[in-house]
Amino acid sequence: MSNVAVIFAGGTGQRMNSKTKPKQFLELHGKPILVYTIEHFQRHKDIDGIVLVILESWIDYCNELVEKFRLTKVRAVIAGGDTGQASICNGIKKAAELFGEDSIVLIHDGVRPLIDEATISADIECVKKNGNAITVTSAIETVSLTDDDGKICDIFERSKCCMARAPQCFVLKDIIAAHEKAAAEGNKQFIDSASMMRYYGHELYTVPGAIENIKITTPSDYYIFRAIVDAREDSQIFGL
Repeated sequence: MSNVAVIFAGGTGQRMNSKTKPKQFLELHGKPILVYTIEHFQRHKDIDGIVLVILESWIDYCNELVEKFRLTKVRAVIAGGDTGQASICNGIKKAAELFGEDSIVLIHDGVRPLIDEATISADIECVKKNGNAITVTSAIETVSLTDDDGKICDIFERSKCCMARAPQCFVLKDIIAAHEKAAAEGNKQFIDSASMMRYYGHELYTVPGAIENIKITTPSDYYIFRAIVDAREDSQIFGL
């Protein structure tokens, strides 16, 4: 059984307001956000391979990054689909082709560059034990349900709420089967892989992750990422 990361980065980054390139290729200290993300899986001793799902027009550029930053675990760089769900489907099918359907897949956002080794390890162990692993963080603010008029209908107990993040991890044959069911139902769309698996009857298990494992979607997210990276570098240099 192998452990393979499927990292999808097929978005155009409209909320980032970048005029030159998609957000996953924006750079910090000369290194694209996507490369920061990949390197966590590259360095992890239990990750056997990586499949990247990218905008088709950026595949050649991504291959150049793979070579430049020596991302030797990247086994394939493939084009995404018309939707995020289709992109993930492309990625997991390629992963199954390369590593077999009994492998564990860690589905991760290319713009979550602050994932850490401990979370990746915990996710893999949870899949081995329970069949899946959904990385979460505790809700730190009140979560409410509203109607179409903006009226609050319900307020949930915060201690029982969590925020779903990534990686979301499964046995490949299970998540592929779910995608095939969704396709048979007219390409039924889900907000993420966890929602799809729950819809098709799987009990899901959570793994607590670091709160800084944010998705870089807006300019403010980028500035938070930069601040965390700079703080970590300063702590190494000055022993803070």
